[in-house]
Amino acid sequence: MQHTSCTEDRIQHALDRCLDGLRTSECLSQSWNTGWCMNRWSLEELLKRDPENFLILLQQILKRARQVQEECEYELVAPLTIMFESTLLQTPYCPTECDLLVEAREVFHAFLTWPEPYSSVCHSVLTTIQQELRAPGISYHRLVKEEQGITAERQRGKTITVLLLNPADVPQTFLSVVQQLSAIDVSQREIGINLIKHAFQCNLGTKYHTHTLHLALQSLSDDVLSHTLSCVSAVLETAAAMTDTNAARAHVLKGLEEVREKLNIPACNSTTSNGMLQFLKLPTAKCYTIHWDTDNFDVLSEFLESEPDLASLFSEAQTEEDEVDEEDADEEEEEDEEVEMERYETEDCLDPRASMFSTTSSLSTASKDSMLSTSSDFSPVSTLSSSSQASGTDSDFCEDIEEDPHVLMPIGKNKNGTGLSKRLSRLFKPRGHSLCRAKSLGNTDCKDKKDFLPAARSKRSNSMPQQVLTLTVEPAQSESAAMKPVCYRKRPILSSDEDEDRGTVLIRVMVFGADYVAGKLARAYNSLRKREKLSPRLTKYCRMKFFFVPVKRDQIANGGVSQISASPLKSAQDVSTDVYEYSTNNIAHLLGMLDPWYERNTLCLLDLPLHVVCQQTSKSDSESVEDSVEECLPIMADLLLYYCRNAARPALIQLYQAELTLAGGETRTEVFIHSLELGHTAATRAIKAMGAASKRFGIDGDREAVPLSLEVVYNQVVISGRSQKTRVEKVCTSINLTKVCRTLEELDPKMEFLQLTMTEVLKRQNSKTKRSYNQQLSVTQVKVDRFRVCGSGNTTFAVCLDQDEKKILQSVTRCEVSVCYKPDGCSDWLKVRALSSQMEQTFCSLLCLPISTFSGPQP
Repeated sequence: MQHTSCTEDRIQHALDRCLDGLRTSECLSQSWNTGWCMNRWSLEELLKRDPENFLILLQQILKRARQVQEECEYELVAPLTIMFESTLLQTPYCPTECDLLVEAREVFHAFLTWPEPYSSVCHSVLTTIQQELRAPGISYHRLVKEEQGITAERQRGKTITVLLLNPADVPQTFLSVVQQLSAIDVSQREIGINLIKHAFQCNLGTKYHTHTLHLALQSLSDDVLSHTLSCVSAVLETAAAMTDTNAARAHVLKGLEEVREKLNIPACNSTTSNGMLQFLKLPTAKCYTIHWDTDNFDVLSEFLESEPDLASLFSEAQTEEDEVDEEDADEEEEEDEEVEMERYETEDCLDPRASMFSTTSSLSTASKDSMLSTSSDFSPVSTLSSSSQASGTDSDFCEDIEEDPHVLMPIGKNKNGTGLSKRLSRLFKPRGHSLCRAKSLGNTDCKDKKDFLPAARSKRSNSMPQQVLTLTVEPAQSESAAMKPVCYRKRPILSSDEDEDRGTVLIRVMVFGADYVAGKLARAYNSLRKREKLSPRLTKYCRMKFFFVPVKRDQIANGGVSQISASPLKSAQDVSTDVYEYSTNNIAHLLGMLDPWYERNTLCLLDLPLHVVCQQTSKSDSESVEDSVEECLPIMADLLLYYCRNAARPALIQLYQAELTLAGGETRTEVFIHSLELGHTAATRAIKAMGAASKRFGIDGDREAVPLSLEVVYNQVVISGRSQKTRVEKVCTSINLTKVCRTLEELDPKMEFLQLTMTEVLKRQNSKTKRSYNQQLSVTQVKVDRFRVCGSGNTTFAVCLDQDEKKILQSVTRCEVSVCYKPDGCSDWLKVRALSSQMEQTFCSLLCLPISTFSGPQP
């Protein structure tokens, strides 16, 4: 079919609309942002009208990519690369004589010298191109098999998509789309036929009519069809593993011809026939909807353990854990006996030279290794690189090598051969499962405390803390606490590798909601890490990816927001709780600033009316589109599937911890990701959550609030990056801490701040006959990185985390906020080395929530 210039112009215009506004030089108003997420969807709908439109778009993307190279338009690299890869995945047929993929390999190879994340994004598409050159259609084949859970020869794994949401917090129209998405169930037989047809069409084009092939496959029994699919999969996987592209293509053609003979399809002497290409739609991924409204993943764990394919894995894991526990108990018993015997034999035979060179520890062991030690044995030590040691910060990329842990041998007689062999066998025991678990959660602390870091280049978020922090020592602390090492905040490294074993089960967890839901996700993630660290179960065979879809909170379903009455004493310029919205989506806006393609395809859903994106799409009347057994999905469902299939790079969002002391003396440690509200703001939110019952209490502004006498201590951070400790006593109605993430100017590449807002009472009007009120208020806003507040006397206050009404704590007397570190973060992944100075320097690994984005954080 000869395409007119009109078709090419329409595709070019649609591509330009997708890229419009992504460059920083293009400052468009908010009104232009509405509907941006529909541009890419409209472009895909245009491509489906004619299978050859896919080739036109691929050529247009390559042409635009060359312009990006010449003009150094960094912002367009990731969108073009992701669009090329997703378009190539759905392309029905790319002729052998067409050098499109060879040209694409040359174009994207030039981006490998560009900085992160552009080089890693292009590395991913280059891998896909190389696989498609050897075995056309294998990317489509793998994706469908993993999403549908089809077991076949050389299976590469399974993908489970779980949709977590609270039905009370999302609009009914949106809930209906999610339920419709999870209700789709395509038979394994239809999926198998679709995969075989796609393999034939991608490699042979129109040589064999798709309808003829479909009829032949329909006549097969289920067992024969499954065997045929296994043969096709084996042919594609074998070709993909070959190094010679021509030999791989020949192997695929030969294998498919053998399959064609088994199907009794007549041979075709010519390279083409009267048939035409068909667009074979990607089957909808299997999705499971789970109602979730807690701070843990217990309901997710129960669901996964009930899955038939995962039940066997969990049972095997339990059996292995029992065996390991028995072996460890026996070995510990034997080691205790050996150590006791050696202690008895060497009791009075210590070498006086043992601790000659130990300058900081009087309890160092007398082994040879300790003679050159200049640090304490009770805390880890690490050294900076030559470039980082001078500046006090880490470099942009840090590739630490794995070192064996130091084994401290007792003094005196050597152990017998049996004991030594047991220790060596334990030292070199395979750690595959532990490392898989550590990689899946971004945890570098393995079960055996062995240092582990992936060899791949570290990926970091540009919004993470990086500056040097010296821990202040309170006078009440003991002398030993004052000798604690200087702690350097290190920008976090996600402990995951792009070359992870594809045989593991991938769990895509998609969460819907506003900032309060992001807070629930953060606390559930923290709880999961702690539980899996003690007893690995869920993450031993599964790796998890988290996806966040912003949804405007349904206020009517969550209480009496409409019943709030304004106070007559409240003026228009009064700074009240209206500053802090009932529910915000700042975390989603932060992800949009870090990754513009996330803003374009996910965040922009907030700007569209729900009846537009939730409406049913109509079937295409074109003969080139296959009649799918699936019903047409709403636009929203297509956008959600695009997000979870193409967002492969995480952005790390810093978590914070609040150490709370209650009036009864109980202490609690809570985790939050976005905001902490204290005092009147938290109390007002609690009243709002009561719904109709809030009428009896009323909701007053800060002028009617009861003032609190508080002692506030915080580290104020200035533009230079230095911090200044401030201790003041204030009479406040409310204090609020919020993550600074609303504008690009607020995103510091080295440090992330919290916005401290204190509403202070300067003058209060007391009256015996009328209600007292705060006559004069003052609002102070400070950027801080550490904060502590204590109630003076018997003053108590309420605390609310992440705008979550279920996370409000009453009768709090003390609250201290700081960044959240990984458990044993100062010792889990550091190399132990000796320092020349007596002050120990330690990198502390920050605990962050990895949320999947398309390209990862932009520089």
